[in-house]
Amino acid sequence: MGPQVLLRALDCAPDAMLIVDAAGTILFASRQACALLGYEPGCLDGCCIEQLVPERFRPQHAGYRERFVAQRRTRLMGSGLVQLGCRRDASEIPLEIGLSPICHGEQVLTVAAIRDVTEHQREQAELIHAREAAEVARRSSDAAREAANRANQAKSRFLATASHDLRQPLQSLALLNGTLRQLVKEGDALTALARQGEAIDAMARLLRALLDISRLESGAITPSPADFSVAELLAAVHEEFSALAARRGLTLEITPSAHIVHSDRALVGQILRHLVMNAIEYTPHGHVRLSTETRSGQLYIHVEDSGTGIPSQELPHIYEEFYRLDSSSQAAYRGSGLGLSIVRRLVRLLGLEIEARSTVGHGSVFSLALCARESHSAAAPAAPAAPPASAAAQRPRVMVLEDDPAVRSATGLLLKVHGFDVLAAATIGEALEAAREQPIDLLITDYHLSGGETGTQAIAALRALRGPQLQAVLVTGDPSAAGGLERDRRVRLLGKPIQAEQLIGVLQALRGA
Repeated sequence: MGPQVLLRALDCAPDAMLIVDAAGTILFASRQACALLGYEPGCLDGCCIEQLVPERFRPQHAGYRERFVAQRRTRLMGSGLVQLGCRRDASEIPLEIGLSPICHGEQVLTVAAIRDVTEHQREQAELIHAREAAEVARRSSDAAREAANRANQAKSRFLATASHDLRQPLQSLALLNGTLRQLVKEGDALTALARQGEAIDAMARLLRALLDISRLESGAITPSPADFSVAELLAAVHEEFSALAARRGLTLEITPSAHIVHSDRALVGQILRHLVMNAIEYTPHGHVRLSTETRSGQLYIHVEDSGTGIPSQELPHIYEEFYRLDSSSQAAYRGSGLGLSIVRRLVRLLGLEIEARSTVGHGSVFSLALCARESHSAAAPAAPAAPPASAAAQRPRVMVLEDDPAVRSATGLLLKVHGFDVLAAATIGEALEAAREQPIDLLITDYHLSGGETGTQAIAALRALRGPQLQAVLVTGDPSAAGGLERDRRVRLLGKPIQAEQLIGVLQALRGA
């Protein structure tokens, strides 16, 4: 793939992008970067990067730039601190800046992803103010109830906004990164894209964990217990994580189960996903295995790995927030230390029990105890039937229903690279109009659409048009909002932000590949 194609891909990225050489000269500025900083497209090419720094910081900035080039490692500029940028009219704008070095021949170039955080700072200030108001109001009577109500509403608005709006840019980045990794086959660019993908994954896990904890603390999660098949849940977890495990050089195994249990399927699935993700993170080679065992009227789901293990003196602390084992021998992008804390909160919310056993150097086993109902004859859900020969010879056509243009475009690019035909729509009406003219094989839809529409409504409407067998992927930041679709074998629920390999793997599984 040529440099011009890469530059066009960067120009389509949702974040503002710059490429700067070691001397500080701007070699490329995307349209988003020019618009953000008040310049016409192309006007920044050839300018000095210090031109975009407030004048009082320019003397120190050259030194920071030289040290970054010498270190050559991907990081957030200022260790996550908000930086100030200088617009063309000399006004200042708060920015978050991610830096990635790329070797181009003997040159070291820097790719900078820039994001305006003005709105994010305003939301943080509103949240802090709401929390302070709630604390003051708690000490008085009538004023306490009124202020607490305002604080809860502000927190609910923040969580709703964060759950959708903060995940969307990460979703676009993850899908674009996956597309580029499919197109770039070798060289330093491929290495840089791999490191970028790891950084995106780390940000996505941290965002997901923080939002999950916020929702648990706010009481926004209410269990809805019902009977469900363990085999179907384990198959969904395997489908979601098998590509990631393979990318890490691991095998993800499932032992068949024929049991029915009674609990909240979505929340139990969330527990298992955190346990599997944790196992993958701390298993440098070997396997991660999910199995079941009945004991004293309870069904235990075991998540076992062949990883590094946990010292016995550290086992009592593993569920504490931000508690992490020594990661000196681990990968650079370690988890946030929140996954097991979320597991403990969910286990308490559901009234379940969990136990952990571990041997250093041999791995760990986490066992979740559930109330067993009965066994049934089918040990696992039936594998999806392979498509007919005539259909298999054609490129499968996928409808992408997404109201965010950046995510819609990034999803379409990824699917086209992997051999899918794509129809794209922003509303249910547009999707129905397109589906009347051309048949569709699969549907990918966001849960929250514009105008109050939802992905569940979209699935129902398109099935009414194209038939009840239409298979779908429902992408959501809140799996509990899926309205029972998690029990529909023709629907897969994926939590935002999803990885490119994960989405393609799920589509191939639905197609019977």
